[in-house]
Amino acid sequence: MTVSERLAELGDEKYRIFQSKLVPNIPKETILGVKTPEMRKIAKEIKGTKAAEAFLAELPHKYYEENLVHFFLIAMIPDFDECVQAAETFLPYVDCWPVCDQSSPKAFAKNHEKLLPLIRKWIRTEHVYTVRFGIRMLMNEFLGEDFRPEYLEWVAKVTGEDYYIRMMIAWFFATALAKKYDYSVVYIENHRLEPWTHKKAIQKAIESYRVSDEHKDYLKTLR
Repeated sequence: MTVSERLAELGDEKYRIFQSKLVPNIPKETILGVKTPEMRKIAKEIKGTKAAEAFLAELPHKYYEENLVHFFLIAMIPDFDECVQAAETFLPYVDCWPVCDQSSPKAFAKNHEKLLPLIRKWIRTEHVYTVRFGIRMLMNEFLGEDFRPEYLEWVAKVTGEDYYIRMMIAWFFATALAKKYDYSVVYIENHRLEPWTHKKAIQKAIESYRVSDEHKDYLKTLR
């Protein structure tokens, strides 16, 4: 049984309706209604097999869930260069935030030096979800020990009206306010972000349990 056939069997109408409300920018008929644990289970079962290889070559996919399984498979590729090649082949086909956001390749964490120039390239592209993915990888991998203040500038310079990019920028800065407050608060104080993104970053930081009450009180004055 193919991946597509397995997904079709697992589809649930009520969950499909629920999921379609969360992803309003893609056609409802492309959503089968399969829950994430089931999709991850399929990816784990076929990883490294000929079936997985064949599925990864089947682009574009028809269904939202196929795209999710595709990215789950990419995230489990252990070789960094192979993983990047698969990701860059797939990224142009990503058309919604859940597909973009639910996959974090394990190989990236061990190869920061090689990953960083790729992230910078991704956030400079014109494809919405490639930009979003690049910012999320920067957030996930470079707000810890390998942080440099210049990374905040990379994200602050990303502009545009797309909701999903602006939301990712806000998420990035809210996380930076939790992890690298002294560096990131300057961007809020100086209103370096676009007005909507500025307010959303503050809102997310205030809602975060990782930001201190003292910092939250101060951020409220910067709205």
